[in-house]
Amino acid sequence: MTGTTVTPRGAKVPPGGYIDDVINQVKAKNPAEPEFHQAVQEVLDSLRLVLKRHPEYQSARLLERIVEPERVIMFRVPWFDDQGNMQVNRGYRIEMNSAIGPYKGGLRFHPSVNLGILKFLAFEQVFKNSLTTLMMGGGKGGSDFDPKGKSDNEVMRFCQSFMSELCRHIGPDTDVPAGDIGVGGREVGFLFGQYKRLRNEFTGVLTGKGLNWGGSLIRPEATGYGCVYFAAEMLKTRKDSLDGKRCLVSGSGNVSQYTVQKLLDLGAKPITLSDSGGGIFDPDGIDREKLAWVMELKNTRRGRIREYAEHFKSASFMPSDAGLDHNPLWSIKADCAFPSATQNEINEKDAANLIKNGIKVVAEGANMPSTADATKMFLDAGILYGPAKAANAGGVATSGLEMAQNSMRLSWTREEVDKRLQGIMSSIHNTCFETAETYGTPGNLVNGANIGGFLKVANAMLDQGLV
Repeated sequence: MTGTTVTPRGAKVPPGGYIDDVINQVKAKNPAEPEFHQAVQEVLDSLRLVLKRHPEYQSARLLERIVEPERVIMFRVPWFDDQGNMQVNRGYRIEMNSAIGPYKGGLRFHPSVNLGILKFLAFEQVFKNSLTTLMMGGGKGGSDFDPKGKSDNEVMRFCQSFMSELCRHIGPDTDVPAGDIGVGGREVGFLFGQYKRLRNEFTGVLTGKGLNWGGSLIRPEATGYGCVYFAAEMLKTRKDSLDGKRCLVSGSGNVSQYTVQKLLDLGAKPITLSDSGGGIFDPDGIDREKLAWVMELKNTRRGRIREYAEHFKSASFMPSDAGLDHNPLWSIKADCAFPSATQNEINEKDAANLIKNGIKVVAEGANMPSTADATKMFLDAGILYGPAKAANAGGVATSGLEMAQNSMRLSWTREEVDKRLQGIMSSIHNTCFETAETYGTPGNLVNGANIGGFLKVANAMLDQGLV
C-alpha cells in the first residue's frame, strides 16, 4: 500500500497520480474559479514531495478534505444610499479550516469579489496562518460592495447590514475577521460597532481595530513591514542587505505605503508606486516627505497616483494600457521587487523583464501577485523569491498578536509588537528555508512555505479524526 492510493473508481495510482486526480476533482467541482484552481495547483504540486514520505496523508484523504471549505456562507446585503434608493450587494464568508485555531482572515470590499477569489484567499490563508507559529485557522470573506466614492454614511449603512448577518457566524473563539482591500479602519469601526450592538458584548471579534478600543500598535504597518523583514532575511542568506537597493513597489495602499516606509528605514531606495490607473517612476527615490504626501493623497483625499507625477517633477507617470501584454512598472531596472497591489499582477513577460534587468529579490506583499508561469521563471532563475503566504504573513501575524492582547486585556508597546513581528518573520523564513532543504529543493521557498504550512495543519487534522 505504501506510495499508492485507491481512487473512487478502484484503480491504484502513485502519489503523483493521486495529486493530479485531486486537482482535476477541484477543477470539476469548482468551475469558473481560476484563482482557486491556481492556488490549489501550486500547493499540491509542492506536496508531491511530502506524500512520498507520508503515505498516511493519502489514506486519510487529507488532500480532498483540505481543499474543501468547512463552511461557505453567502448572503444578500440590502442597504439605502444617500438618495434613499435601496441597493443590494452579496456578502460572503469562507470558513476554510479550523484545525489549529479559530478561522482568521480578512474581509475584502471590492467589485471584483466573487466566490472563487475568496476561496483562493481562504485556502492560502490556512497555510499562511500556520506558518506564523500562532494558533489560527484560515478564512476569508467580503462583498462586491465598492466603498470608493461612497459617503461615510453609505459605508456605515452597508457595514451595519453586512454585520447583521455575519455576526451569526463569527466570534473571538470561532472566526475573527480583519480588514483587507476596501476595508480599513473606518469600515472595521462600523462593523465592530454593529457586532457589539447586536451581541451586547465587547470582545476581540475583529482585528485592525482603533487603538482606543482594542487595536494593536503596528497592525496597520504589519503587512508591509513584515514583507520587508522577510526580504531582509532572504538577503542575509547571501550575506547581503537592503541598504542601497533600488526597489520597485506596486500599489499605493496600506501594504505599499508601509513597505516603502520600512525600506527607507533599512536604507533602501523605493522608486515606484501604482494604482489601477497606472504607475509612477521617481528615479530620485520616494523619500519620507514624498511618502507623507502619498499617504495624504491616498488615505485622506482618496486621489489617484498620477497626481504624484504632477506634483513632483522628478517623477513620470505610466498609464495603464489594457492593450499591453506586460506592466511597464516591472520593466524598470532595479534590485528588488515588492508586488503589493493584487493577484496575478506579474505575468511571464513581466517576470522576464525583471530577470533581464538584474532583479535580485522578489518579495510578495499582495496575495498571489505572480502567475504560475512567472513563479516558475523566478525559481528557475535562482533569484530570492518570497511567496505571498510567507512574505506577507506579517499582517495576520500581528492580527494574532492583537487577539492575544485582547484576550489578556493588555496593550503592548510599539517596540514590543515590532520586535515580535520581526521574530515571527524570521521564524517563517527559517521554516521555509529549512523545509525546502529537508525535502530536497534548497532555496525553493515556495515548496518550503507550502510544505511547512501544510504539515502543521495536516497533522492536527489527523489527530482530530474525520471531521
